[in-house]
Amino acid sequence: MSDLPFAEHDHTHCASGGLIHADRLAEEKGLRLTPVRRAALEILLSGHRAMGAYEVLDHLKNKGFGSQPPVAYRALDFLVENGLAHRVQRLNAFAACTQPSKHHRPVFMICRDCEQVAEAEADEVQETLINVAARADFEIERVNVEILGLCPSCKVDPA
Repeated sequence: MSDLPFAEHDHTHCASGGLIHADRLAEEKGLRLTPVRRAALEILLSGHRAMGAYEVLDHLKNKGFGSQPPVAYRALDFLVENGLAHRVQRLNAFAACTQPSKHHRPVFMICRDCEQVAEAEADEVQETLINVAARADFEIERVNVEILGLCPSCKVDPA
């Protein structure tokens, strides 16, 4: 996969790599990657976009996993807690983590037209936030940086 967000690529590699990592993580940490949790991750890995819990629930229901909201929310909470997915606040949705093998605090770029979400490393942004907080003697517990704009496919050429 390209290091450039929104780049064209073979998405099957992303999806299969995410599942392989999830299986490895579950084995290493003794986590229970139940069938519903695995199915929720597969659903999120199906594309580079965020999905709301009810959309995930609809897909889970179609796979035979019940239709009550806690089914989806519990699975999604597990995925987020274990670094396999992220919550995208702007969209009130969840996206599969594109770099689940490393601890990181990504920045999310959200296309306002197609709602595709790209996860990117932005160490400089994170360092700036840490420095600002330190100057204020503030202890950061969670950072969620989201940028709204247009992806290359939706951007209109100003020519």
